[in-house]
Amino acid sequence: MIPKIETASLGEIKTFQEQKLSELLMYVNENSPFYKALFEKNNIDISTIKTLEDLQTLPVITKENLQKHNDDFLCVPANEIIDYATTSGTLGDPVTFGLTDKDLDRLAYNEAISFACTGIKEGDIVQLMTTMDRRFMAGLAYFLGLRKLKAGVIRVGAGIPELQWDSILKYKPTYLITVPSFLLKLIEYAEKNNIDYNNSGIKGAVCIGESLRNQDFSMNTLSTKITNKWNIKLYSTYASTEMSTAFTECEHSNGGHHHPELIIVEVLDENNKTVSDGESGELTFTTLGIEAMPLIRFKTGDVVKLHHEPCKCGRNTLRVGPVIGRKQQMIKYKGTTLYPPAMNDVLNDYPLIESYIIEISTNDLGTDEILIKIAVKEKSDTFLQELKDHFRAKLRVSPKIEFTTKEILNPLIYNPMSRKPIHFFDTRKSAF
Repeated sequence: MIPKIETASLGEIKTFQEQKLSELLMYVNENSPFYKALFEKNNIDISTIKTLEDLQTLPVITKENLQKHNDDFLCVPANEIIDYATTSGTLGDPVTFGLTDKDLDRLAYNEAISFACTGIKEGDIVQLMTTMDRRFMAGLAYFLGLRKLKAGVIRVGAGIPELQWDSILKYKPTYLITVPSFLLKLIEYAEKNNIDYNNSGIKGAVCIGESLRNQDFSMNTLSTKITNKWNIKLYSTYASTEMSTAFTECEHSNGGHHHPELIIVEVLDENNKTVSDGESGELTFTTLGIEAMPLIRFKTGDVVKLHHEPCKCGRNTLRVGPVIGRKQQMIKYKGTTLYPPAMNDVLNDYPLIESYIIEISTNDLGTDEILIKIAVKEKSDTFLQELKDHFRAKLRVSPKIEFTTKEILNPLIYNPMSRKPIHFFDTRKSAF
């Protein structure tokens, strides 16, 4: 189920996207109060924007624009909104997105072709281990996509290993959709309760919310921990509410595939210019085919690299590499630039660590301070020194580390109001 446009030549893909871009600009100019005002304020004649390169002449927009002018982005009357979704609010106040009936069809199409990347097909049974409530777009998107694929869906929701295993053993799903760290909890429960998880019929897991790979696409510590015990294929997927589009790995595990019929992708430097090939920058996108709230040149805050070589699966589209970090979560510590995922990888190297959080604050000198709180099976000064040395070896610097307990950390990590585990807490004065 590979759409024809994804196997087309790069020239054909570019021509296709430029036609869709022209249609989009006319649409938002007529229907979006925000974009109409933006074009007028900046004296932008949309008829002069004909190529993807011409996008550079348009201003970028950010989460702050959405927060300040949420309703002005709507292009349809309220009575055409079928579903209301909100962003997670990871970096500031949540933003509401309305979706029309056609937008829900587009969402289903996006997930159907994304899941098809991973090998899920008609007749498969998929266990959905994420919520569909609380105005969460992803859970609904997964359900709609699987339904379009004609796969069976078991809507178990998040958490509760006992209930997950009860459903796995009863309904025999072939794939799971889950936060990858939860797979470790499933393994732990299975081992304690004599469940033969390697003969459970699970072929693979589509993993959300946490990274599986290093920048060279090798498995990181978390995915290695999982697959060393459970012989299943892990697939990474990257998406956001704002883009209503996913970038999902195929069986070759070398980045999330771009769907050019749904989204235009740029990676920008500090000056909002396109980075050179192979360089990292902020993922910025323009949505195609959205009725209610299309976005043009929206900066995600995620730092990534793009990969342009054709994939062995037959798709010619670009691929998005693993997220290096959130731009606003970048830390300058003792002269070194760090992102939380790099620290997560170091901490995940140690089975002795049961829970952890990373706290970033501003010290008396006005610079970034890192405090890592860990709960371990057995405290010792020797282990603390070993962990600090490991940080220096991997990241060149060692943060402050202190022992605490699971009972203190877990309520912070597994906040019932959050859609995924929270390990990073930023209290810096300059934090968003």
